[in-house]
Amino acid sequence: MKKKFSLLALVIFMLSIFTVGCASKNKADNSLEEIKNKGEFIVGLDDNLPPMGFRGENGQIVGFDIDLANEAAKRMGVKAVFKPVDWDGVVLSLNNKDIDVIWNGLTITEKRQKQIDFSKPYLENRQVLVVKSDSTIKNEKDLKDKVLGIQLGSSSEIALNSKPDVVKSLKEVRKFSNNTEALMDLKASRVDAVLVDEVVGRYYISKQPNVYKVLSEDLGKELYGVGIRKNDKTFKEELDKVLDEMKKDGTAAKISEKWFGENIVK
Repeated sequence: MKKKFSLLALVIFMLSIFTVGCASKNKADNSLEEIKNKGEFIVGLDDNLPPMGFRGENGQIVGFDIDLANEAAKRMGVKAVFKPVDWDGVVLSLNNKDIDVIWNGLTITEKRQKQIDFSKPYLENRQVLVVKSDSTIKNEKDLKDKVLGIQLGSSSEIALNSKPDVVKSLKEVRKFSNNTEALMDLKASRVDAVLVDEVVGRYYISKQPNVYKVLSEDLGKELYGVGIRKNDKTFKEELDKVLDEMKKDGTAAKISEKWFGENIVK
């Protein structure tokens, strides 16, 4: 009798595991279907990050990542809706389902990979130092006793913290809510240098070539990807497929040439 009871208990236990597993799998597999039913996916971004995503002259959000997201959404049969969020809390916004993706020059880091999933990398970037055109700063060693500006919660902050000797040598690290404010303070000589994504730094320099310059030395290389919730597997698979198609047929290259003057898509 005890053997029969034990066998029955084991069967019930195994069925419960199978049921829970299937339910979890089905929940994950519904992510693409949910997006299709909504007819849109919500993109969380910092709308002050030229040329990735920013406000144009008419107040609309434009940029390299904006064009990529719109094209990807079109191919998926939905539309992209852009929602500005606090960048320092953007991962929390994604996991709380306030947004569906983070698509805004998002660096793939080990810490973020523990919290969210990523699309395949689509852009390679560097962390560079931007200084005024007449600055005597030539490399990271020259930052000793200087004031450095960075964006709060950005990959620049992560790159800086990976170099404790540099941090220790600085007079001050001044944190800003966005790179635009940091570079404005650089122009006004309130900071001595700004650590920023190269794609962002070079965009600003192209607009004001006599004001800023980028140092040749970098503080680390990185890859950009689209941030996705860990359970949204089918949505990620479809997005990766669409991004691959855009690279193969030259659409991604055209978007890159529009914003950077060359194809830098990985």
